[in-house]
Amino acid sequence: MKMKKYIAQTMPEAMKKVKNDLGDDAVVVSSKVIYTKGFLGLFKKKQFEVLAGVDAIEVADTRPDLDVFEKQRDFEEKYALSQQNEAIQKQLNELKKMIKQTSVQQTVNHIPAIIHPIYMHLQKQELNEELITEICDELFDIVRNEPATTYEQLLMHAQESMYKKLSKYPMGGVNFERKFVNILGPTGVGKTTTIAKIAARAVLEKKKKVAFITTDTYRIGAIEQLKTYANLLHAPVEVVYTKEDYERAIKQFSGHDLVLIDTAGRNYKEAKFIADLEELIDTKQNVQNYLVLALTAKQLDMAMIIEQFSTFDIQQVIFTKMDETNTIGSMVNLMVKYNKGLAYYTDGQEVPENIEEGSVSKLVELIFQGVES
Repeated sequence: MKMKKYIAQTMPEAMKKVKNDLGDDAVVVSSKVIYTKGFLGLFKKKQFEVLAGVDAIEVADTRPDLDVFEKQRDFEEKYALSQQNEAIQKQLNELKKMIKQTSVQQTVNHIPAIIHPIYMHLQKQELNEELITEICDELFDIVRNEPATTYEQLLMHAQESMYKKLSKYPMGGVNFERKFVNILGPTGVGKTTTIAKIAARAVLEKKKKVAFITTDTYRIGAIEQLKTYANLLHAPVEVVYTKEDYERAIKQFSGHDLVLIDTAGRNYKEAKFIADLEELIDTKQNVQNYLVLALTAKQLDMAMIIEQFSTFDIQQVIFTKMDETNTIGSMVNLMVKYNKGLAYYTDGQEVPENIEEGSVSKLVELIFQGVES
């Protein structure tokens, strides 16, 4: 309530002031007679003091807020459009799935039943359709020309065909021909653990003198993790922040047999981080570059990473987290598409146990593992 005090010679005069000032809704809270001293303290003068008030009612602006209406309308339109797009995308995905299933069924219907288990197994492994077709066409020719061929013979031929197709890609891990090895790749793929596995194998099995360099200064945990592994292997480790730090560390470890360089894990879908990495480390002079990818990632995402690193001399890839997926077709598809070999694959967190060097025979065995026999 808004309060105000009024003084007048008479009560009606005081009330008139209240009304004129606060309006008809004013309420008299209290009133009293007061006396003021006159000249030289004599002749006291009678007056009326009124305390009145009125409720402070804020009149809402009933005019429409056009900005709010427009924002609400835009939001509703965008929401409706988003839902529409989602519905369309869902329909497209279902259509693609239906077309693929129809295509697969049509293909199955046109190949001899004896080949079906092999075809369906390769499909389940998510191998590229073109690669599957090439192998199954060969099997079809065998069945057509040699009707007495057994399923076991066809399966063996399919494995031999896959072996020939993969034999042209470089296989196997570090061979110590190059002293410095860059381990590249996005965040979350397990680079540091993979480095520890490679280093442990080099120290324990090959009796090599190993050192570490890390440029992953964005994650304190990664540095501490690498230092822990380095201490266990009695290997030195240097943390580099600048190009000068990197060059100093390279000179410092020139007498070692193998220097493993743990690069920063970043979102390498962004070209900026690739450029930053190229400015910091040497990727061309007497250096072996391995790109690490996780098999749990989408094939399209892994392909984008490979393309982003196309300026680097990367001949082999390390695939991690094989134990966390039931299909390895994406590994073969990417090797074939980008002409990359397989350095290692990892299938667990144990150091140094859960790492294997890439080989054609082992890769073929993995592809056909679980096929109907």
